[in-house]
Amino acid sequence: MQVDPFGIVGKVAIVTGGGTGIGTATARLLAAHGATPVIASRKMENLNRVADEIRQSTGVEVLAVETDVRDAASCQALVAQAVSELGRLDILVNNAGGSYMFPFLDTPVERYDNNMDLNLRGPYVLSQAAAPHMIANGGGAIVNISSAAGVSGVKGGAVYSAAKAGLQMLTRVVAAELGPKGVRCNCIAVGGVASEGALRSWARFGESAESMGSRVPLRRVGMPEDIAWGVLFFCGAMSSWVSGQTLSIDGGPIIGGMELEG
Repeated sequence: MQVDPFGIVGKVAIVTGGGTGIGTATARLLAAHGATPVIASRKMENLNRVADEIRQSTGVEVLAVETDVRDAASCQALVAQAVSELGRLDILVNNAGGSYMFPFLDTPVERYDNNMDLNLRGPYVLSQAAAPHMIANGGGAIVNISSAAGVSGVKGGAVYSAAKAGLQMLTRVVAAELGPKGVRCNCIAVGGVASEGALRSWARFGESAESMGSRVPLRRVGMPEDIAWGVLFFCGAMSSWVSGQTLSIDGGPIIGGMELEG
């Protein structure tokens, strides 16, 4: 019997940060392959715009839920609403996150707490709330969106780097504990992706997509769709024996030394 390598037709997928960038591209791609997306963020105007666009382009229904992943009750309410209205939950994409770039000595503990809540605590709470529903369905997939900062660190982002590194280790432990129950958990370490927020951030430092891309081996920055394809891989049958892994989608490794080829 031939198996659909993506295998997500009829699945229900929560995508946090679904109103912009990687989250929007992911929700759109999952819908195009037959899943019903539940998109979540703090701004309903963005969610409603994305939901309408996905409905028109794919014919798939979309549930939009206002959610602040820094708030545990809001995370739990998101999962509860998805299951109540759609009857099941199969996929969780912990995409919502953000970086606050401050030198280590200038980062107050309040920003530490906010950054950890956004990038690590939120995915923890959401995964804990979603997993029992996946187990009840016979299994599911959790995909955490991390960053290259969680692999190699970034100056001015001590807390962000630590949170994303923590997210990668959370991925491994959740995969080990929930694997016997049919739940897979994987992670993507994202490089420089030209999302709306990243473009604004790069501009503040005098950078552009072109200048950032010139330093990458593949000579371009990533697009949100590049990451969405990785998420789709981790959600479907093609990765049915893959769990606890962090996949770098970053345009290639940057290694110091002599430039041999332009």
